Amino acid sequence: MSYFVHETAVIDEDCTIGEGTKIWHFSHIMSHSTLGENCNLGQNVVVSPRVVLGNNVKVQNNVSIYTGVTCEDDVFLGPSMVFTNVINPRSAVNRKSEYLQTVVRKGASIGANATIVCGNDLGEYCFIGAGTVITKEVLPYALMVGNPGKHVGWMSKYGHKLEFEGDGRALCPEGGEQYELKNGRVICLSEKK
Repeated sequence: MSYFVHETAVIDEDCTIGEGTKIWHFSHIMSHSTLGENCNLGQNVVVSPRVVLGNNVKVQNNVSIYTGVTCEDDVFLGPSMVFTNVINPRSAVNRKSEYLQTVVRKGASIGANATIVCGNDLGEYCFIGAGTVITKEVLPYALMVGNPGKHVGWMSKYGHKLEFEGDGRALCPEGGEQYELKNGRVICLSEKK
């Protein structure tokens, strides 16, 4: 086995788990789910059937990732954050055929106790603040806070708030990449300078 599973974790049949991945106490990986390489799943994590996690995904304690969710590479899921997969759940009504898809794009971070309402994709390197409730699509590099989530700024790939100058350009103080804000969207112009 090229990955680590704590003795209290449950791994169902027909899962794909990448090399170097670690699955910790009391977690449950359900059948037909896919975990990439070098993922780290904390305590009490549930990964439902047909969920896909890319490489280097970090899942903190007490997170349930429901059917319909895909996380691309380098995603961070904070402690006790929540995904939903049905818009109008009712205990007495079976809606398994109505699961909506949610895609969390490369490098996105979701803070502790945030809620992601299903059917809303999260853009690359976006940053969802702790306790935020996402009810709509999130743009790449967007910083979202509050309930409902409001766009309050932009974040770099390294997780620093970007301060744009008059020319619509910003520099990440840690990574050194240059970003441009144009037509309400941010793009990374360069890698480390």
